[in-house]
Amino acid sequence: MHARMVGKQSVCLRRLGGGRAGEVRFGRFLSNPRVTMNDLVNGACDGIGARSAGRHILVIEDTSEINYQGHAGRVKGLGTVGNGTDLGLFLHPVLAVDADDGACLGLAHLHLWQRREGKAPNHRGLPIEDKESFRWIEAAKAAGKRLPQAARMTIVADREADIYELWARLPDTRTDLLVRAGQDRALVTESDQRLFAWIAAQKVAGSYRLTLPAIAGKRSAHEALLLARFGQVVLKKLQSGSDKKAPASLTLNIIEVVEDASTVVGNEPPIHWRLLTTHAVTTLAEARQCIEWYCQRWHIEQMFRTLKRQGLNLESSLIEDGDRLEKLAVLAVSAAVRTMQLTLAREGKTRRPATDAFVAEEIEVLRHIQPTLEGKTEKQKNPHPLVTLAWAAWIIARLGGWNGYASERKPGPITMLHGLQSFSSICQGWVLARRMEEKDVCIR
Repeated sequence: MHARMVGKQSVCLRRLGGGRAGEVRFGRFLSNPRVTMNDLVNGACDGIGARSAGRHILVIEDTSEINYQGHAGRVKGLGTVGNGTDLGLFLHPVLAVDADDGACLGLAHLHLWQRREGKAPNHRGLPIEDKESFRWIEAAKAAGKRLPQAARMTIVADREADIYELWARLPDTRTDLLVRAGQDRALVTESDQRLFAWIAAQKVAGSYRLTLPAIAGKRSAHEALLLARFGQVVLKKLQSGSDKKAPASLTLNIIEVVEDASTVVGNEPPIHWRLLTTHAVTTLAEARQCIEWYCQRWHIEQMFRTLKRQGLNLESSLIEDGDRLEKLAVLAVSAAVRTMQLTLAREGKTRRPATDAFVAEEIEVLRHIQPTLEGKTEKQKNPHPLVTLAWAAWIIARLGGWNGYASERKPGPITMLHGLQSFSSICQGWVLARRMEEKDVCIR
């Protein structure tokens, strides 16, 4: 079922099953109580420990909602999403990305939940374990258990993860944090300063240019001139904090990145990030390294894009039961991650093997397809070493409509989706041809 979901880039059971019998078979699989969420998540994360061994891993986590309000008339067993009325569920995946070469090594954890009731009146005073925000801590710890051989881990997250308990509990000799500041916290200083005003008052340490990808409806792709400030701060714990065991203060490093007005596109808002981290930041080079690691968070946004309307279209599923939808979502996230692995491997900066995303028979098919996609000149040939993930990504991208020239725009996740769909059809034809050949031999 997972293999067909990857190949067909669909979550429609009828399409995955190839007919009524297959649809019923997959439906029974999702309904089977012995198929547990824990087993599915473990399967989706299988092998991530070995692939991460000896590496510095960016553990990138984020949350997205899956909205099923369009099917509200028949779906059952679902809670509500962010607006408090629409039916749906929440996903919180954790991606493992190599900090040195940017390779997506796979899924390190996946947390799913449904919101059954609103925020409690005494929400601020509740222990962090009783809040939805505990997922940021819980997911990071679960990912860490799956990466026991990683040499080092850096948890990367956006503003929603800026939680005092996260900073107090997660860092250790192997684990660092890099989170965009979401709260203007009080500092332990004589003048009782606030975090944002303090970093804005610091001297600009330097500037550099960074190529930024486009974000639909928010930002155009462009090269930004960034001004960077950094320094060390001591954050003061809120008096109303619910964790009584948390230290009264925390010493962290902060980096502020502001886009110079000369590179801002039209009326788009300039880049303005404030990044808190446990990494040492004493030079501009160290600040730039943290900024570049934070930019890797974009990969999980792209993964959500392939999961929804422009890709697998998980929110279009006609499944009517909440528990079955949760199981389907685990498989869909795993399929979307495979697309991201190909997208990030496209430039050949890593030497990850094709076996990260393809089985032996699929690699054999890729070998036979490659000559049909190459031109006569060197510029039209696959430039990557045989049987690497970059080699496979070049082939899949060509099947998805990319012209193969290095000077053209790099293939994105949607191109990879289309390529995987074409590859799935080719693989089916390949298997059928092999069976017919074997049958013919037997008859002779």
